[in-house]
Amino acid sequence: MPPTALIEGRGIVKSFGGRRILDGLDLFVADGARIGILGPNGSGKSTLLRILAGTEAADAGAVTARRGLVIAQLPQLVDGDERDAVATVLDARPELQETAAALAAVERRRADTTDRREIEPALAHQERVLERWTEIGGGSAEGDARAILRSLGLDDADLGAPTRTLSGGQRKLVALAAALARRPDLLLLDEPEAHLDMNRRGQLEHLVNGFDGAVVMVSHDRYLLDECVADIAELDRGRVRMWPGNYSAYTLARRLELERRQQRWVSQPKEIARLEEAVRRFRHWAHIRVNERAARQARVKQLLIDRMEKVERPVFERKKMALALRAAVRGGERVIELEGADVAFGDDPVLIDVDLTVMRGERVGVVGPNGAGKTVLLRAMLGELPLRAGTRRIGPSIRVGYLSQTADGLPGDAPVIDALRHGRSLAEDAAVRKLIGFLFDYEQIRRPVASLSGGERTRLAFLLLMEEGANCLVLDEPTNHLDIDSIEVVEDALERFDGTVIAVSHDRYFLDRLADRIVVVADGEVKSYEGGWSANASATSSYERTRAAWS
Repeated sequence: MPPTALIEGRGIVKSFGGRRILDGLDLFVADGARIGILGPNGSGKSTLLRILAGTEAADAGAVTARRGLVIAQLPQLVDGDERDAVATVLDARPELQETAAALAAVERRRADTTDRREIEPALAHQERVLERWTEIGGGSAEGDARAILRSLGLDDADLGAPTRTLSGGQRKLVALAAALARRPDLLLLDEPEAHLDMNRRGQLEHLVNGFDGAVVMVSHDRYLLDECVADIAELDRGRVRMWPGNYSAYTLARRLELERRQQRWVSQPKEIARLEEAVRRFRHWAHIRVNERAARQARVKQLLIDRMEKVERPVFERKKMALALRAAVRGGERVIELEGADVAFGDDPVLIDVDLTVMRGERVGVVGPNGAGKTVLLRAMLGELPLRAGTRRIGPSIRVGYLSQTADGLPGDAPVIDALRHGRSLAEDAAVRKLIGFLFDYEQIRRPVASLSGGERTRLAFLLLMEEGANCLVLDEPTNHLDIDSIEVVEDALERFDGTVIAVSHDRYFLDRLADRIVVVADGEVKSYEGGWSANASATSSYERTRAAWS
């Protein structure tokens, strides 16, 4: 019996300007599916999720969903506002407010009714509304909201704060809780791991695996894709190809297919040449002897050539951004030093008595729970935050390049090419070449920065960083929103970089490959441990177990 479709897209087409992103795409999502969507940045992964969610319209094609299907979507970027976390989760369920308003109205009507003939219908109506209130869990809604937020790692202080004051990871968790509060049949997750620490990534894996409905997620976390998906949807050149299995199974199967295609690509010209020689030979015999049988054989061989599916040359590696990081000057031996440093916001201490010295050429990985102060530590090292106590020293000739967590220092209204040329003596044709080398096309180059996806913004930020020639790179979650191919390019470039790297990251692959020292930020303290992630963590995935092992 074929699987039941929750939602299905057929022939979906979507263009932005003159650039076609989705080109006749088909996607079938069955009940209980676990699908991971992979593809280069800008290939249309987020657009596809929005079309499935109904928040964006396709130019052509159709999306059909099962009657009564409830869809919840977690967007790639989550902006906070003045509401606290509990209010945000409750507002995700408009039926609560509607039923509460109906209940209040019927109670007022009953209180104002004196005619006995109207009392009985009013009581019956009130009973129906109360049944609906109970059915949707109105009485326990706030308690349920608090419970799910706490299960995702937010404490009471976080629950009462405006979401705009929360960290990027905390805002993502609030948005995830709001999505789950809708009790959806289909959960659409756009880079759910972004800004989450390792412990919460483990909680996310547990949550997705325990979810009763179907899940379609865009993710660049190789661990998450191995743990949580059963099929990979590869989005390439506007269409989807399905691969059974998790990420590791996909990479192996894709490599084997490319090798088989390479063999066919090599052998097919030889087969075509053999058939063309046979056609020439049979035609020659038919001509000199007027042989109908030979003429028929020639037509058959030619038909085989014409009907043969031509094998395109397989591409083992997609085009990658031309990132090459080089320090303009060598810099001093001691790069950045904090001694007895305290950092606070008002009366609230964030970091206490921090002693940390970073030497030239080091690769320092900074880890810790969301909200522990990792970004605060980076900004304190850069001098962007004042110290309440202690000293900060930056070595002579040190030029620092900073990549923020969301690449938010970019001018949103400016065209991409203007953002690159601003403050630089860079000719337009040279700027175009550099942007094309970072996988931007001609149409994107003229678009405003604000229209770029998260991964495209990060690529642009890395290009600007490359142009600075800094000898100390301070990176706040540099792999966020990048596709896996781009992450590997960043890892290669940082390995070859001749300066110093300080990077906050929750990507275990990235930390294992890059870091030669791990700095743990937790409970106001900053502790340093020699070696990479696995060397210190013994391959544990939970931050709490890791911190206990290091304590």
